[in-house]
Amino acid sequence: MAAYVIAQVHVTDGDKFKEYMKKTPETIARHGGRYLARGGETVMLEGDMNAERVVLIEFPSLQNAREWYASEEYQRIKTLRAGAATASIIAVDGYMP
Repeated sequence: MAAYVIAQVHVTDGDKFKEYMKKTPETIARHGGRYLARGGETVMLEGDMNAERVVLIEFPSLQNAREWYASEEYQRIKTLRAGAATASIIAVDGYMP
């Protein structure tokens, strides 16, 4: 069953964050993931969420998403985000009727 990683990101240093953005897609692809949304325009429809930048990534399974996030390769790249952005990231199983 597909799973999704959802990230809410607040960028504090755009130039530094660009380096993180360049290196992350390859790690996602190695774990079977693909971007569904990556920082496009957001519109608040209800509630109170500070979502300046939203990223949605689909993985073949929750296990793939966990393995990507825990991978040594991504953990090294994640350090590029430090000082460039803050983020809240969750992984959720897809819907199965």
